[in-house]
Amino acid sequence: MKFRLALLLTLIVSVAPVLRSVAADRDDRFALVIGNAKYPDAEAPLKEPINDARDIAAELKRHSFDVETGENLTGDAMRRALDRLYARIKPGSVALIFFSGFGIQSARQSYMIPVDAQIWTEPDVRRDGFSLETILSEINSRGAGVKIALIDASRRNPFERRFRSFSAGLAPVIAPNGTLVMYSAALSSVVSDTGGTHSLFVSELLKEVRVPDSTAEEALNRIRVGVTRGSHNEQVPWISSSLAEDFSFISAARPQGSTAAALAKLPPAVSPHAEAPPTAVVNIPPKIEVPAPVIPVPAVKDEDSTTVANLADDPTIKSLTGKLADNPDDANALYRRGQVYASKGAYSLAVNDFTESIRINPKDVEAFNNRCWARTVIGDLQSALRDCNEALRLRPNFIDALDSRGLVNLKSGQTKNAIADFDAALKINPRLTSSLYGRGLAKQRNGSISDGDLDISNAKAMDPNIVKEFASYGIR
Repeated sequence: MKFRLALLLTLIVSVAPVLRSVAADRDDRFALVIGNAKYPDAEAPLKEPINDARDIAAELKRHSFDVETGENLTGDAMRRALDRLYARIKPGSVALIFFSGFGIQSARQSYMIPVDAQIWTEPDVRRDGFSLETILSEINSRGAGVKIALIDASRRNPFERRFRSFSAGLAPVIAPNGTLVMYSAALSSVVSDTGGTHSLFVSELLKEVRVPDSTAEEALNRIRVGVTRGSHNEQVPWISSSLAEDFSFISAARPQGSTAAALAKLPPAVSPHAEAPPTAVVNIPPKIEVPAPVIPVPAVKDEDSTTVANLADDPTIKSLTGKLADNPDDANALYRRGQVYASKGAYSLAVNDFTESIRINPKDVEAFNNRCWARTVIGDLQSALRDCNEALRLRPNFIDALDSRGLVNLKSGQTKNAIADFDAALKINPRLTSSLYGRGLAKQRNGSISDGDLDISNAKAMDPNIVKEFASYGIR
């Protein structure tokens, strides 16, 4: 009897590590899936994130993930959801983040934006957004063995147009060991929301994570190939991996037979592309960046020659110019390149790109607003005023266009009109520093010295660089 008991104890001890390994694979998989679509600052809700989040959550649940799903989360709700994820993580567990919505790059970090973010200056991004690097670091500190982030946030968003200097798209991630990160598009690039049921990225993701006997890295490599082919090379996802061990989305704890049976019952993944997925796995290095064709920036007569020459080496402009070489009517690429040109002081080049974007889409209210601002800086004030008026006709009470038209009127000497425009903008957002400073200057010029001084003092307290910014527009 003692011999049998001893043998039983020996077997339990020897099998225990295996049981713990299986249990960890089955139970210690935690995911937070967020789809943010209803941003008040956007012209209309995004159509893809909610469907994408729901289907990704359902797919992860099939693969033994303990999933929490959030839709249209405010900053407080995102913070609470992240805290719940952190609390569930156990040493050696798997933690996955999926986010679909708007993302912004600031100070070389990528921030996921909640639906109630109030973003008017770049510091607001760091205040209201959630840094992906910070999240991965916190997950790692809780002992997670595998960290995965799938971010579908490389969209043209309504916030970056408010920055006079910005970086497009998302930034590379400096992540801890054992991390796998995938963006839906290349670094510092954006794609338009298609308005379909799913984004192309998620359509490929849903398809590839169902493939048995496949590591996560292999699945993401195939997703990258599928998205690149499906977009005709317009959208190339970015991957960074520091995984030390193989990991599969399909839990190893589930018998292969039951996996195959479950897969057979699943509906086909939604994909707008009929092309079959590639069968070969493409070996991709830990960080993937597809170089754009080197195409020289066209010279212009009315720009500073040094500024124009420097643009030839800008990686974002290279990438966007390469896209336009393939498709000259890519309105999104024209708009983004115009923004980059303007942020670097090449205002005439910016006006040209905004003009072409408007030619393709005569209702592009953001392009009208940005062309208004660029024309104001270079002194084409009558044309600028027409652009701002058209932007406000297309979207009444458009705060960015009110701010831009206030700048036009201020530079034109129409101080009463400038005050009215800045007042209207500040009524919508009292923290809009450019309107507060502009109103202060207009009040001073209109004879209200003390009121103007107060506005200027408050604006400088919120943004010490505001004086330098207006000076760059030729306004002191």
